[in-house]
Amino acid sequence: MAQEFTLGIEEEFQIVDPNTRELRSRVAEILDEGMMLLGEQLKPEMHQSMVEVGTGICHNIQEARADVVKLRRTVATLAHKKNLRIVAASTHPFSHWKDQEITPNERYFQLIEEMQQLARALSIYGLHVHVGIENRDDAIHIMNAARYFLPHILALTTSSPFWIGRNTGLKSYRSEVFKQFPRTGIPDYFGSSSEFDNYVKLLVKTGCIDNGKKIWWDLRPHPVFPTLEFRICDLPAKVDEVIAIAALFQAVVAKLYKLLRQNMGFRLYRRMLIEENKWRAVRYGLDGKLLDLGKQAEVPVRSLILELLEFVDDVVDELGSRSELEYVHTILREGTSADRQLRIFQETNGDLHAVVDNLIAETLQGVMEPGAASTASQPA
Repeated sequence: MAQEFTLGIEEEFQIVDPNTRELRSRVAEILDEGMMLLGEQLKPEMHQSMVEVGTGICHNIQEARADVVKLRRTVATLAHKKNLRIVAASTHPFSHWKDQEITPNERYFQLIEEMQQLARALSIYGLHVHVGIENRDDAIHIMNAARYFLPHILALTTSSPFWIGRNTGLKSYRSEVFKQFPRTGIPDYFGSSSEFDNYVKLLVKTGCIDNGKKIWWDLRPHPVFPTLEFRICDLPAKVDEVIAIAALFQAVVAKLYKLLRQNMGFRLYRRMLIEENKWRAVRYGLDGKLLDLGKQAEVPVRSLILELLEFVDDVVDELGSRSELEYVHTILREGTSADRQLRIFQETNGDLHAVVDNLIAETLQGVMEPGAASTASQPA
């Protein structure tokens, strides 16, 4: 392919106390050394119980894996020095958002002034995947088509079944917390990049936003970088899961680009119909059914994901990601982080501390040396 579908992966980790298993607002304790080691790849977020890392521009999925592993290992080691741990999951099982301190930054104070409790309660953690697309009109056309697959891939990543000590009954409660913000969810479709740009300019002109970064859709053309940014996912616990999802997003973009170059379109569906599928993914994860909008019928999620893998199969070898994508079958077989959290919750008679302990261990799986991983995941 002439187009190079570069990758960038951003992960937002919880900072937890290994003894109480609660969130701790102590990101400042790892920032100084962390930024010396990682530079701009590490940064704080609005809540001080979160630390965000981002890969460099990766030219293939193998580079992305190496960078993700390095970042997790470095941040886990820095946290361990301060008797802290990191957790990859999109909500903490029992800590309350009201106990989390806000990072002293003018941007975050302005956001809280604008959003009030919605911002203070945003104690959620996500995975963002960037796929490089140089031509903005191509990016818009691919975004229009890729929206259809967003609920399918959300179902593969669910990791937020608990909220403030309660089993919510949802597999991705993070999605419901975030939807309270404006300009979130599935985007509408646009006829061209200029139509999208005019939409952004109108919001800026009328004082709705001050820049395009405040458009927080599940998929967006990034306001600065020449990428499509996929934002719908929960943060999976394991590196293998993160890499499989990034490879799948890359393959979807590459396949839609290939169809575009062949003057073959992919049918566009209304936002409201895709939102129906998103709700089903939020509620049931892999155990539910989605609407096959072409057939106008309910179909098991797992069957639709297998169809998606078949849809992208002819670009996978060109991307060199077949091995990484194979892990999707493991997720389909063994379930997501949300499924595993719920199993442990049931097996331990509702012990949320045990759920956190397993999340700490899974976050380091394939990241640390066996001995170091065991030591780093144990309570102090």
